[in-house]
Amino acid sequence: MKYHYIEVKVNSKDKPPFFTGSMLRGAFGYALKKVTCINPSYKCEGCFAKDNCLYYSFYEKQNNYHPFRFDVKLDSNNYNFGLYLFNEATKELPYILSALHTMLTQNGVGKDNLTFENLEILVNKTTIYSNKEFKDLKIEPKAFKIDSFCPNVKIKLLTPLRIKKQNRLLRENLELQDILRSIYQREQELNSGVKVHKLNYTPEIGTTLKLLQYKQLKRKSNRQKQILNIDGLIGEMAVNNIDKESYRLLKLGELIGVGKQTVMGLGKIEIEELN
Repeated sequence: MKYHYIEVKVNSKDKPPFFTGSMLRGAFGYALKKVTCINPSYKCEGCFAKDNCLYYSFYEKQNNYHPFRFDVKLDSNNYNFGLYLFNEATKELPYILSALHTMLTQNGVGKDNLTFENLEILVNKTTIYSNKEFKDLKIEPKAFKIDSFCPNVKIKLLTPLRIKKQNRLLRENLELQDILRSIYQREQELNSGVKVHKLNYTPEIGTTLKLLQYKQLKRKSNRQKQILNIDGLIGEMAVNNIDKESYRLLKLGELIGVGKQTVMGLGKIEIEELN
């Protein structure tokens, strides 16, 4: 899997909302449409160019996987954030950077439409924008790979994890297999566009210790004109004696996220190796 990681650093004293993911996704979509739309009507329905439109692919196309994911922290003290682009979406980096710049310097974010002048943007840890100028740098996508293996890990659920099992959102009884299955499903969708429902192997799992809680969280949907729940599980799971493929999937989960609504930053995990 190829990917770009865009890191945005904002020098501002303003305190952001507890969860910025929904706000960023909405503001980014508005800016992306502004920089890519060539339809005089500015409407996607019946548009002659929608099959080749980045905004339509990212936001309007039905039953479509999303090849991007915002990376945010809960209750952050600043507006810094990250944005992952996966596979084919990495080819659209100039449009993405233009949309981010438009979003942050012209359109603004949040209910007060905050804009920022002092920005730094990095792509794969290389500075691409600073001092109000883009640098003319050609940056190649990174390739996901695993160089090590550790059978004992701690899984940190950093933003609410939303996984459905038997058509019900899990509020407790989360198992490692649920996490692995979700990552595998998203991997297959991103790589081949194929929807799968089961793992292609049987995981080897030892003892599992959990310290999880159900976090209630809401977001305002401007499109649906209502407040929506984005509750999920946060906390930690310690697992020992896992197999190499399960370890690989967990490390991939750090990159692509886990569960539902990863696009806006939900399902963010971090894997800590244990001795």
